[in-house]
Amino acid sequence: RVEVEVSGGGSVQAGGSLTLSCAVSGQGSCDSDVTWYRQGTGRGREFVSEIDTDGNINYDDSVKGRFTASQNNAKNTMWLEMNSLKPEDTGMYVCRVYDCSTGKYAWAPGTWVTVSS
Repeated sequence: RVEVEVSGGGSVQAGGSLTLSCAVSGQGSCDSDVTWYRQGTGRGREFVSEIDTDGNINYDDSVKGRFTASQNNAKNTMWLEMNSLKPEDTGMYVCRVYDCSTGKYAWAPGTWVTVSS
């Protein structure tokens, strides 16, 4: 069974930067899309970015040009570099990968990002 852990959240002022990491371990890891989502208070879950199995990266329009997703060659650690942060980026950020041992997506417990104006 895959274990997924997200770290790197915190509090910054608008214009600041943070880098989140998503670490995948355990049996059942396989070549998988890696998707970042966020959910702010009173808002539903929002798509942020995805790296597909071919290495193509997609971003929501709200973060294009400010956020950069990447992963290592082993595809067991992924990063989301967030620059020029805005208050509306505030939320719980989670990472999702596919667990080949269960046939379901595995979600990492999220990390909070708070951006103050």
